Amino acid sequence: MSTAKLTINLDALATNWRNLDALTTCETAAVVKANGYGLDAGRVGQALAKAGARNFFVAAAEEGVALRRAIGAGPGISVFSGHMEGDSKLLREFQLTPMLNSLDQMLRHFEVLPGHSFGVQLDTGMNRLGMEAAEWAAVRDIALGQQPVLLMSHLACADEPNHPMNAQQLQTFIELTNGLDVPRSLAATGGLLLGRNYHFDLCRPGIGLYGGLPFSDGLPVVQLDLPVIQTRDLDVGETVGYGNAWTAARPSRIATVAAGYADGLHRALGAGEIGVFAGQTRCPVVGRVSMDLITVDITDLADTPDHLTILDEQQTVDMLADAAGTIGYELLTSLGARYARSYTG
Repeated sequence: MSTAKLTINLDALATNWRNLDALTTCETAAVVKANGYGLDAGRVGQALAKAGARNFFVAAAEEGVALRRAIGAGPGISVFSGHMEGDSKLLREFQLTPMLNSLDQMLRHFEVLPGHSFGVQLDTGMNRLGMEAAEWAAVRDIALGQQPVLLMSHLACADEPNHPMNAQQLQTFIELTNGLDVPRSLAATGGLLLGRNYHFDLCRPGIGLYGGLPFSDGLPVVQLDLPVIQTRDLDVGETVGYGNAWTAARPSRIATVAAGYADGLHRALGAGEIGVFAGQTRCPVVGRVSMDLITVDITDLADTPDHLTILDEQQTVDMLADAAGTIGYELLTSLGARYARSYTG
């Protein structure tokens, strides 16, 4: 193995979708924005469609086009950013459903694509996307007359089950949508795990599909193996890497592996308590993570391996993210283009 290898387990992905779906009595869609959280929206979408997903969500129309080309006609594809200027041709030709976020988007949609499917995104307190209560009240009857396929909102604090914002947003969403004969959606992964009160007609998990928290029962979907380029023996007192960041306290054997922050393995990982694995044996990362290289203490291994594993079920994407002071979402979507990617399942 001469390049770092990222292995994506599509069976685990499909199992995560099925297990999340089993927690609901409503429809379970799938969020595949950011190129399927960095794992290739086409491959991810095909696997999820085969598992039973019939509706997908993407961030922008261009993402919807790539997904449609991969999964073909039939499944619904909704666009969180709504109907942006210049989107009309893509929405029409690729059967994409915008989640309209404002009066301006609504006017554009009804004028340019009359009769084309749409949903409405409502702001229940996150203050990011969607119509606020007053704007929704002003256009609601017009919107309902055009038969939206979904009314949706997004929870700000669903990863914290006891946060009072969850109940506050739930109540606001109910007030904005009750009695309207339109399917509703409030929950992504975190909201789905909050329970049935948050499920309504459709849940739309994202990070949980890919093995990330807060879905703690999720199977790991990605494994990242890094090839060993070179090894060297150090005497006590010798240092490793930029800034002499690590000093050998014993005679040590150091392996240099091919990956770094240019591949999405954040520089901050060098300051964290992370390791890489030779089978079940953990080997500590030492010195700073540089652009293309990471150094590892393999003194306790009997033999020099040809590769070391930094991401798998022993060290998950959330564990790496914690060490870097970030979240699993960022680390997962940052995994670089230089990896040799393979898909199983």
